[in-house]
Amino acid sequence: MKIVHFSDTHLGFSDLDILNEENINQREADFYDAFAAIVKEIKAMKPDYIIHTGDLFHRASPSNRAITFALEQFKIIDALDIPFIMIAGNHSTPRTNLSSPILKIFENFKNIHVSYEQQYKKIEFDDVIFHTLPHMNDETKAVAEIERCDAQIDEAKKNIMMLHCSVGAHFLMAEFGEWVYPREKEYLFEKMDYVALGHWHGFGAVGTHKNVYYAGSSERTSLNDKRNSKGFVELTLTDALQVRYHEIKIRPIKTYEINCEDFEHAIAALDVSDIKDCLIEVTLTHLTPMRSIEIQSQEIEALFPHALHVTIRREFVQSDYKSTLGDIEAPSVEEYFLEHIKEEADGQEYERLHSKVQELFARYEEVNDDTH
Repeated sequence: MKIVHFSDTHLGFSDLDILNEENINQREADFYDAFAAIVKEIKAMKPDYIIHTGDLFHRASPSNRAITFALEQFKIIDALDIPFIMIAGNHSTPRTNLSSPILKIFENFKNIHVSYEQQYKKIEFDDVIFHTLPHMNDETKAVAEIERCDAQIDEAKKNIMMLHCSVGAHFLMAEFGEWVYPREKEYLFEKMDYVALGHWHGFGAVGTHKNVYYAGSSERTSLNDKRNSKGFVELTLTDALQVRYHEIKIRPIKTYEINCEDFEHAIAALDVSDIKDCLIEVTLTHLTPMRSIEIQSQEIEALFPHALHVTIRREFVQSDYKSTLGDIEAPSVEEYFLEHIKEEADGQEYERLHSKVQELFARYEEVNDDTH
């Protein structure tokens, strides 16, 4: 028995305010491309079953474009005549009962089986039972639903558990509405042939459990996720479980570090070849407040002209201040910043920087004025 397991596709996610040639947010289009790439792999592999462990959409009320794309892709999947089992994740579950669950739109597909009602649902076939536990807003109900799952195990068939939650402290993401699987119920995993997890965006096994896996996400919703590859799981169930991870090609992220103590030399040493359409993260290290003012973001962005987007992080050196926050009576951020510059710079340099700081803070206040 061969099963494809993927998860956390977050269709409709958008970021960076960059439009492609079709006037679609480029990062939104990246997520569609990643999903389509997995569907293409599924068509070639022809597994016995396909499972998706939550967060098909990024929002409980996705855009028309996201819904249209999903329906087109599921039409392709449905035509393969392969059972597809899918559960709801926290991003695709309404916070209240006033909204209809978005996964209901797939119920009319012949081969699509969905579980979204915040309770245990058994989806059974001749040779396997899928024990589905979608995201639950009310975590107090979870234990009873897990016990319902335990009672439905059939040792004459393969048993696969599907969850969208955090398992083990290592996987806590601290998201609003997150469901954490109770540790005292992890014994149930040993009764399963495979436990398919969604919610954590990196592929991997969980703790000491040899049959419990996160498939990871299909794209990156944050630069913090840059270390994880993206793809899907192919699992083979015979006498023993075999798990193989398939990586898909997505938009690359490249990271750079610029030591501002030796700024010119660090700039000259940068290798900016092969960065076309990449996401770039630049960390400016060993910064002082004065040096940070002098190094404009536009100057750094210009070093990577062919990148899709450049994100700049600034890391400041620790400094011994002559006064602490407790010594100053409620200064403004601007006043405190100017005080520090005055301590570090000579008179002429302070006058030059003083006007720059005032101009920067004036721009900040104008941009953040919510009275318009």
